[in-house]
Amino acid sequence: MKKIVLKNESCIGCGACVGIDSEHFEFSDEGYSIIKSQENLDSPILMDAIDACPVAIISLEETEGSFDQVENQNCQCEEHDCNCNSDTCQCVDMDCHCNDEDNIDMEEAT
Repeated sequence: MKKIVLKNESCIGCGACVGIDSEHFEFSDEGYSIIKSQENLDSPILMDAIDACPVAIISLEETEGSFDQVENQNCQCEEHDCNCNSDTCQCVDMDCHCNDEDNIDMEEAT
């Protein structure tokens, strides 16, 4: 199985990947590129976006495991952002949703 790998800490925020392939890349709130989707990895547009990165921090790599494991590996949330521990962090669309169940329970209680 393949996955997109983006070394976020080295991104300069030029936006080439986002401009070329908005299916797979988007900007974070801080203005840096993040992975939006791990679908359709055979897209020629994806390869164009990877090749266009001026700092060469994006790659398409082979990996073992399920799609869910890939999604969690590429989650853009950090423990300090969402107060999750590794057992409860659930990444959906590259965002942390560890407290969603707690939030639903609290909304139902009010």
